[in-house]
Amino acid sequence: MSSETEPVARRRRCTCKVIVAVIVALVLLSILAAILAIGLGGPGNDLRRVVMSRCTTFLEREDPPNRRKICQTLWDAFTGAFVGRDQCEVPLEAYDQLVHSVPQKDHCHRTLFWSKTKHVVHQFTQGTKCLVTLEDTLLGFVMDGLTWCGRNGSRKTFTTGCPRWTQCPLNPVRSFWGRVSAAFAASACGNATVMLNGSLATPFDPNSTFGSIEVKNFNSSRMTGLAVVLVASESDSATCENSSLQNLQKALDPALKYSCKVVQQSQIQGCIADPPLACGKCW
Repeated sequence: MSSETEPVARRRRCTCKVIVAVIVALVLLSILAAILAIGLGGPGNDLRRVVMSRCTTFLEREDPPNRRKICQTLWDAFTGAFVGRDQCEVPLEAYDQLVHSVPQKDHCHRTLFWSKTKHVVHQFTQGTKCLVTLEDTLLGFVMDGLTWCGRNGSRKTFTTGCPRWTQCPLNPVRSFWGRVSAAFAASACGNATVMLNGSLATPFDPNSTFGSIEVKNFNSSRMTGLAVVLVASESDSATCENSSLQNLQKALDPALKYSCKVVQQSQIQGCIADPPLACGKCW
């Protein structure tokens, strides 16, 4: 190669390297954008995919006919509650159609409420299948852990930029859980149970979902009693004489039979390992 053509060839090689580098960078940026979109749960399709998938998974256990139709009805009623609305102006009643559109089952003598004991409660229900929490029902299972909202003038659903739980009382997530909690409590029949946190100075918090919504929706024509399980560790000085539990008893309809028992968390863990015991006399 002559000395005159060598710089030209070198420039061509350099140009090709630059073009390849630019293409690689664009590909990497596209991949990164896709990953971020998935991670952030962008609007619309991602939320629908999760909801429909969870709905189908749940209904496969029950094996009802027309599972896809039930899940589509659920999605339509769900989004109809908040799409196009102000993010802080979604009342509990907006979810009425959703609550009425899904199949409801009675869980007589098996209903389990909880407050500040979510981890141990769900360990218990998932390990034993004896009692049923809201999160073990169709709506609770499908929406557990999700975030969503709409926006004024938009027909899209969003999972980012939504109000936090305490940011405004009528945000779409908080109103959803308030509405389905009220329905779950109203449907309780027979003897129900609630697991409260015995490690706290006030196990019964009147401002919690259990205290402010579920207790107020107990129906004494269906429900006969409430058993409090005060979950405690060995170092706790938990007692059923706690003043907050006395407040709980006062808040209940006098027609409901009330009972309370302190149960060690280690005992509950033992019941999880022995389902026949858990479904009998764990406490």
